[in-house]
Amino acid sequence: MAYKSLLVAAAAVAVFAGSAQARDQIRIVGSSTVFPFATAVAENFGKTTKFKTPVIESTGSGGGLKLFCAGVGVGHPDVTNASRRIKKSEVDRCARNGVEKITEVKVGFDGIVLANAKAGPKPDFSLRHVFLALARQVPADKDGSKLIPNPYKMWSDIDASLPKVKIEVLGPPPTSGTRDAFVELAMEGGCKTFKAIKAMRKTAKKKYKAICHGIREDGAFVEAGENDNLIVQKLVANPSAFGIFGFSFLDQNTDSVTGSKINGTPPTFENISSGKYKISRSLFFYVKNAHAGVIPGLKEYVASFANEKAFGPDGYLVDKGLIPLSDAERKKVRAAARALSPLSM
Repeated sequence: MAYKSLLVAAAAVAVFAGSAQARDQIRIVGSSTVFPFATAVAENFGKTTKFKTPVIESTGSGGGLKLFCAGVGVGHPDVTNASRRIKKSEVDRCARNGVEKITEVKVGFDGIVLANAKAGPKPDFSLRHVFLALARQVPADKDGSKLIPNPYKMWSDIDASLPKVKIEVLGPPPTSGTRDAFVELAMEGGCKTFKAIKAMRKTAKKKYKAICHGIREDGAFVEAGENDNLIVQKLVANPSAFGIFGFSFLDQNTDSVTGSKINGTPPTFENISSGKYKISRSLFFYVKNAHAGVIPGLKEYVASFANEKAFGPDGYLVDKGLIPLSDAERKKVRAAARALSPLSM
């Protein structure tokens, strides 16, 4: 197995060596949430260095990692952005294709919001409300011992305190890191408030995950693609609907949409950075170390992103909605990024 892996890596390096000069521009794929931050860094990088502005494509976290892990060489991206951490299965896929050394750069935090048009209702959702509204199966009793197909049509069917409007939530597809994080933090967060279901986490993990992560497919949840700007436009056109996207998009569109409270806490910069707002996650990008020193400017781009002027508390990415890491964590991340330290899961 080790011999086979060595052959794959050797072949990849040979392909790279023969075609390295075919590309003189960094190619980046991945998360739509990280996209505006990466774009800001790329534009600044192109203006302030001798290197060309990197080309960035918004493919979603899962889609980006699939492209990133497909191989080494100029036909494959150098960097992928992700609004969740890389999975072990993805690291294994990378290794099988000769992508064996990867650097992980954690850039900051983001909140996931359930937002609607400013003209719409202003509910205070609990995580349990979110789960009951969007799950494929929901409890028919108090502790979750008996499950039934989701019968709820209106938010007020779940709780009389919620708006008397149809449940309609526009969200990202399964390839999105925002979808992964929302399901894990919000859906599962509400799901495990039911005692019998929570107990399954130890005794029947697959069943537990199927219940807590299963999103209904009867029209209440609408896959609206990776374009968060398009979701915002649809919410303005339909004030009764809600949308799922990152805090940065809410921050950039406060004139037209507002974020719902979760467990009594609004999605603000301060509440996300302090941990009070419960639906928050870390943001990353991953670098293909085999491309460093071959693709012009790759090392310099990584250092530029991990610079205090970019991801620090007074950096220009904060103006874009990024929630910065602590001083100690930024120092650690910056050192690892500049050294291109290989990822250890």
